[in-house]
Amino acid sequence: MFIKKYLEEFRLFATSGNMFDLALGVIIGAAFSTVVDSLSTDIIGDFIAALGGVPDMSGLTVPFLKGQIHVGKFLNTLIGFLIKAAVLFGLVKIIMKLKLANFRAQGSRECPYCREFIPVDAIKCKHCTADVKAVIDGDEGADER
Repeated sequence: MFIKKYLEEFRLFATSGNMFDLALGVIIGAAFSTVVDSLSTDIIGDFIAALGGVPDMSGLTVPFLKGQIHVGKFLNTLIGFLIKAAVLFGLVKIIMKLKLANFRAQGSRECPYCREFIPVDAIKCKHCTADVKAVIDGDEGADER
C-alpha cells in the first residue's frame, strides 16, 4: 500500500509541468554552458593569449618552504572564470536588449494596503485589487505594463 501510494506521488511529480520545465532548463543550460566555454576559451582566451604572449600560466609556481605553490593554475582558473562571467553577462545584456527572453523579477513583497504577499513586479494587488507600484531594479517601464 505504501509503495503504491509513493509511486503514484512520484509519477505525478515527474509528469508535472514544473519537472519538465526544470529538466528542459538544465539541458538548455548545459548546452549554453558549452557555447560560453568555447567562446571564452577558443576565441577570447586565445585572443588574450596572443596579446600577452603566454597562453598557459600553469607552470608558474612560487617556492614555499620545501614545496611549491602552483599560482599559475589558480591564475588560469581565475582568468577563465572572469572571461566566462564577462561573456555570459554580455550575452544576457544582448538577449535582454533584443527582448529575446522574458526575465521576470523573482520574489514577493507585501501589498501596502492589505499586507498580503504579491510578486515584486505586480502593478495591481490580486487580493485587494489596489494599484501598486512595481519594484524592479533597472526597469524604467515597469509601471506601464
